[in-house]
Amino acid sequence: MTLPPQLQELVEDFADVGPKERLELLLELSRELPELPGRYADAADTMEQVHECQSPLFLAVEVDDDADRRVHLFFSAPPEAPTTRGFASIMHTGLDGEPAAEVLAVPDDFYTALGLAQAVSPLRLRGMAAMLARIKNQVRAATA
Repeated sequence: MTLPPQLQELVEDFADVGPKERLELLLELSRELPELPGRYADAADTMEQVHECQSPLFLAVEVDDDADRRVHLFFSAPPEAPTTRGFASIMHTGLDGEPAAEVLAVPDDFYTALGLAQAVSPLRLRGMAAMLARIKNQVRAATA
C-alpha cells in the first residue's frame, strides 16, 4: 500500500506497538488536533458533518489553486470525544498539505493497517472510513 509519507509514518507507529498502546497513541493524537481557524468558528454552518461518527464531527477541505493542488483539512470534534478526535488527527497529520492526487490515491481501507480493530469498535472504524470518503469527495469537487 502506497501512502503519503506522514500517513505511512503513522501507520508504522501504530504497527510497532500492541493493541493497548495503539489506543494510547490514538488518545495522544486526539490532543494534537489543531484548533479551527476563525472562518470555521461556527462548524455546524460552515463545515460538513460526518454523520457516521458516533460523536459530532465536522470537516472542511480546502484545495490550493497551485499546480500541486495541495489539500488542507480542518476538523471540529468535542474534547470529550477522544477517539473521534484521534481519527481526525490521523487524517490531519497524514493528509494535510499533500497534493490532491496523493489524497485521492489513499486506499479507502488504509485504516485497517493501523491495527485499531482490537482497540475500538467496528462502528467507530466506520466513522474513520466515512471521514476519508468525505475528504475525497470534497477534494474531487474542488479539483473538478
